[in-house]
Order: sequence, then C-alpha cells, then structure tokens
Amino acid sequence: MTKKPIILTGDRPTGRLHIGHFVGSLRNRVELQNTGDYEPFIMIADMQALTDNARDPEKIRNSLFQVALDYLAVGIDPTKSTIFVQSQIPALNELTMIYMNLVSVARLERNPTVKHEIQQKSFKESVPAGFLTYPVSQAADITAFKATVVPVGDDQEPMLEQTREIVRSFNSAYHTDILVEPKGYFPPKGEGRIPGLDGNAKMSKSLNNCIYLSDDAETIKKKVMSMYTDPNHIHVEDPGQVEGNTVFTYLDIFADDKAKVQELKDQYTRGGLGDVKIKLYLNEVLQNILTPIRERREKFEQDPAKVYQILKEGSKKANQVAEKTLQEVRDAMGINYFN
Repeated sequence: MTKKPIILTGDRPTGRLHIGHFVGSLRNRVELQNTGDYEPFIMIADMQALTDNARDPEKIRNSLFQVALDYLAVGIDPTKSTIFVQSQIPALNELTMIYMNLVSVARLERNPTVKHEIQQKSFKESVPAGFLTYPVSQAADITAFKATVVPVGDDQEPMLEQTREIVRSFNSAYHTDILVEPKGYFPPKGEGRIPGLDGNAKMSKSLNNCIYLSDDAETIKKKVMSMYTDPNHIHVEDPGQVEGNTVFTYLDIFADDKAKVQELKDQYTRGGLGDVKIKLYLNEVLQNILTPIRERREKFEQDPAKVYQILKEGSKKANQVAEKTLQEVRDAMGINYFN
C-alpha cells in the first residue's frame, strides 16, 4: 500500500482567524483533506506565537481555543486531519535546537519574511531571539512529520526555502536521507494575500482591518459598507477605478458569478454605478460563505470539552510521529548514547 503524502500546516494562536486566513490557506487545507489523497497534520503554533507574545501568555491560551473553533467551523475534520498543539510535542523543541546549529544568524536575518515582520512589529534592535529563529522552529515542525506538502500563503515561500536548506544541510552533514524537502501548496495567483478593509496591502489583526470568520451578519455588513474603494468616485455618474478598488478585489476572489462581476466592473468604469450597490453585492456574497461557517462555529463553541478532547487526541498522535523522527535524527547523529 502506497503511503499518502503528508501535509503540515498551521496558524499562530494570536486571535480569531479572518477571511485572509480562509483564502490564504484554510480553504486549501479543507480541499486537500477531502480528496482523501493526503495525511494532513494541522498545528496550532502556540510556541511560535510566544516568540513575540512571551509576556502575554493568557492571550495565547485564549486564542488557542478560538483557532480550534475556526478550524472546525471551516470544515477541518478531526477524523481526516490531525489537529494538534505545538507545545504538546516535546520533540519539536529538540529538533529546533539541533537545526539551529546548521544555520547562521546572518542567514536568518536575510530571510525576507522575517525582515518584513521585524519591521512591521517595530522591534528595531530588540528582536527576541526566539522570533529571529522561528524559521528554524518551522523547519522542525515540517520535518518532524516528514511533510512533503505545506499549504501556505505566497509570503511564506522564503520560510519553506529555509526549511529545504536545513534539510539539505542535515542530510549532507550526517550522510543520511531521513529528512525530506517540502513543497509549498499555494492559493490561486492573486489570492494568497488579500488587502485589508482600509486598502492596506494585507489584512492583519494588528491593523484592525479584518473580517473575522466569527463575525455576525450585522458586523460583516457594517465592515463591508466601510470598505475602501476609489476615492475619486464621488458621484454615481463618475467613472470609477477598478484597479486597486478593494471591493472589486474581494469580488474577484469570493464571487462565483464571474460574468456578473465583469458586468459590474464595466458599468463602474463607465460611470453610473455607485459604491453602495457593489458593496451590497459583496455583502451578499460574503454572507453566503460565512453564515454556515459561523453557525458551525457556534455549535462547537457550546461544547468546549469536546474541542479540547479533539486537540488532546490529535496531540497524542502527533507526538508519536514526531518522537519517531527525533529518534531517527539522533541515530543519524550518533547521539542516542544509551540505546
């Protein structure tokens, strides 16, 4: 029997998940899971979240449950995917320490994703060591499960390349092939990162420009009606700009009726179509997608014990897999001294 390719992916529990997460990776995870062609491991990366929230562990604890609810709500099925908590897998910490000896500080500092996030978080000269080295931790997460497929957003390719480098370095240094190089599984071009409601290049919890998967219908509508469009489109009869117009960007991503979207674009460009009308249509599109997700979420939220049991069982299974890889790594290095 041929072994299924393994998927490893996850999210930092720093708050509820939003539609950017849904488009960037959650939707892909559910699709891959439901093919039955893969064995998915989906991680709530609480240790990684602590790299820049170490003094606020309560935020991470509270968010862990919220992320688990979002996973279950979008259709991640614990009978098909293993949902686990990063901190409950001790082998990941040891693998991280081993891999840190195979990568230089200079290489970590050159990682474009890390550089961008350091700038975004205004760390300046006070970058936590754990944050700088989190690409190594990610490499440990991926390789512990020997994942070959990693569903991520476009901005995570540099992280995957760092993992591949570490895999090659380890296998070369210890004359082995036990670690495997992963490949990214990306959303359709242009959908890996969606802009925030304010037109900012990225939807972000810290910028407060998100539509959350758990938002109620009235909140979603209010947020959609406040969205950034074309600042020069003042009157209905004015020709409008589609390029860079956040409402049309969202319609391109979420609306199934592409012919209708194109018709609206043509009318908006000519003039004679107001922002309110296109926002109301976007609201209708988003409500159709998010209402069943929100309803499933509310159902799981009523039984927290069941949610935590899912995480406990998933973590137990994940721990067994990661521990097996760690023993293979130790054997390759010759540091299983007492076996």
